[in-house]
Formats: sequence, structure tokens, C-alpha cells
Amino acid sequence: MVGMTKKKTLFWLSIFLLPNLLGFLIFIALPILGSLGVSFTSWDLVGDIQFTGFDNYVRLIHDPEFWNSFKNTVLFIIGYLPIVMILGLACALLLNRKIKFRPFFRAVYFLPVVTSWVAVSLVWKWLYNPSYGLINYFLSVIGIDGPNWLTDPSTAMIAIIITSAWKDIGFVMVLFLGGLQNISPSYYEAANMDGASKTRQLFSITIPLLTPTTFFVTIISLINSFQVFDQVMIMTGGGPSGATMTLVQNIYNHAFRYFEMGYASAMSWVLFIVIFIITIIQNKLQKRWSNY
Repeated sequence: MVGMTKKKTLFWLSIFLLPNLLGFLIFIALPILGSLGVSFTSWDLVGDIQFTGFDNYVRLIHDPEFWNSFKNTVLFIIGYLPIVMILGLACALLLNRKIKFRPFFRAVYFLPVVTSWVAVSLVWKWLYNPSYGLINYFLSVIGIDGPNWLTDPSTAMIAIIITSAWKDIGFVMVLFLGGLQNISPSYYEAANMDGASKTRQLFSITIPLLTPTTFFVTIISLINSFQVFDQVMIMTGGGPSGATMTLVQNIYNHAFRYFEMGYASAMSWVLFIVIFIITIIQNKLQKRWSNY
């Protein structure tokens, strides 16, 4: 600040930042640390808190339901991540070109992102209905007998992946659009002079120069994938027969259905550690394959 000493500047900056810092400490930092303490206890939200040491973590190791939810979360990521990355990049490449009504199409593609997960899940749940849903109707038109999407263990997770990808493609598209617009046109001009085809330009210029954006999108999408919950809760509730039970759904069940807050907190911290380790590994790897 002009005309102020360093101490005065720091004082006023602290005053302006204090409300946000207090909100962070009270509503985020302290609950996080509190959950770590609760993970070493047995507590049902009403009775006394009993310290149990590492019993909750030992229970996790031998809990088949936990490992099933972990496996389902990984399966969701394997199916979701490539779809949303590839289609998001394809939409960005298409809408980065000079076409008519480009702002309109960008808004339309981004619209699902700002739509409530509750509304999206209910609409897709209706679309997947085996009796009167539009998806099975269109399949029947071309002679295909559609499955019971959300009640068949073999297709329920596929349905969740399709819905999630449809909603999030617009978000990934916007991030890739930002990356594409930061690439200097001079690279493409030089490539055109050398006679490089559009495909060659894509794989030799666009994709290599998009690696920082790709890294960021991968990190964000991976973290969000591990926390998949809303669509599972509304569309299947973790069923049928645990086929779509994810880690966060499992945590929710133990915390707010079975009132096992200690065990739910332990699962939450395991999830945090998994995400943290994957993020660290990706940060190490991105130094090798990102081009700045």
C-alpha cells in the first residue's frame, strides 16, 4: 500500500484476511483434525466417545465391503477418466475452430456442468428406466433389447460412468479450450508451410503443448472421481448387490446410517492418503512429460 510502512501493510493485510482465515480454521481445518482423532475412537454421535486405538484401521483391512467399494471406485475411474478426457479434448478442438454460433455451442456444452447433480441424476434415472426410458426405447427401434441399466449388477456401473462423463465433459472442454488458446498460431503457420497435415499438427504440436493442461485436468478429474457420490446416492444407492458402492457412499452409510463415526472417519483418512499419494506421484511424473 502506497505511503505505508511494511509493518502497517502487513497489519492491514492481516485484518482483511482474518475473516477468511477464521472461516477456514473453524469450518475446514479443525473438523479435518477432529476427524483424525475420531478415527481412533468408537462413537455413535450420541453416546460417549471410546478410544479404540487402531481398531478401525485394522477392521478396514479385513472388511470385504470396504475393498468392494474401493474396487468399484477404481473401476469407475478406469471407465470415466478416458471418456471425459478424450471427449472433452475433442469438443475443445471442435469449438476452438471458427464456426458459426460458436459462443452458443460452448454455452450448451457447458450447461450440464452448472446443472444440479440431483436434477441430472433424476433425469438420467428416468432415461435408464427399462419400461419407459428413452434409451431402451431407441435401442428397441433398432432391434436391440435394452438391459435393466440400474438394477443389473453388470450394467449399473456403466450407467453411472455414462451419466458422470456426460455431465463433466463441458468442464474438461473449457479447461482444454484455455490451453488451446495459449498455443501460439506461429507453430501452425510454420507447420502449414512445411506441408504438415492436420493430424500431424495435432500429434506433433497441439497434444505436446497441451501437456500442462492435460496434467491439471487429469489431477482434478482423478480427485473428483475418487469422491464420486451424488449420482450413486440418487441413482442406485450403492446397489444392486453393492455393484456401485463407492468409497464415499460407503463412508456415508457408516457415518449417517449405521452411526459408526469412528469407522467412517478411518475410511475418510484412508481415502485422503490414497488421493495424496496419487497426486504426489503425478507431480513427480509431470516433470518428465509436461512441456512448458
